[in-house]
Amino acid sequence: MTTPSAPAPTTDPEANTAAGATPQTGRTPRQRLVVWTSIVALLALSGVAAWSLINGRLPFGPPNFNGLVIQSPNQAPDFTLTAHTGERMSLSDWRGKVVLLYYGYTFCPDVCPTTMNELKKMNAALGRRADDVQVVLVSLDPDRDTPAVLREYLSHFDPSFVGLTGTDEELLAATTPFGIYYNRHEGTAATGYLVDHTASVSVIDKEGYLRIVYPFDTKGQDMAEDVRYLVRD
Repeated sequence: MTTPSAPAPTTDPEANTAAGATPQTGRTPRQRLVVWTSIVALLALSGVAAWSLINGRLPFGPPNFNGLVIQSPNQAPDFTLTAHTGERMSLSDWRGKVVLLYYGYTFCPDVCPTTMNELKKMNAALGRRADDVQVVLVSLDPDRDTPAVLREYLSHFDPSFVGLTGTDEELLAATTPFGIYYNRHEGTAATGYLVDHTASVSVIDKEGYLRIVYPFDTKGQDMAEDVRYLVRD
């Protein structure tokens, strides 16, 4: 009697699969899922690494702001002054926007124009998000800084900036809660009197909380980086 020989294995992958064998180069659905998940994770990590290199911080978690971080449980105190348009305006009128509040005066020879110029650069760097921001200059020199003078001064920086002025009593209510110091003293015959004052910029978020205080000479680009975080949806 002749014993039938076993069929020779075929090299055709489809034939092997039909016979219940797994092709040597094939993968199960689970293996393919693991491969694609690994690829997606690597791409995500590469994106995070690139973003961090560009921005200097991780895209999640609390940001590293470029000024003094304030964590007050209470909203910033409200106040009402006269705007450069002649209207009465309150700090709370800009609720829903990020407000950058600066106290100075138009006759300031150096510190104020330097700060206002950096605020102008910040607005330009924000692009379309500048619509979610309001820069406010509160004058500490109400005798000279009339609404008309403020309007002319601000036109040299950014037309969206708002100037505020008021009586001595109104200015006390607008400065004291924010720790703003100012004092008038005699200058030269050419300048007339000058006003010493705190030269910081206070940042109030969209909900009305004081979040950051920038010291003098903070760059506009650094402020823009922080404000982008605060105006995010």
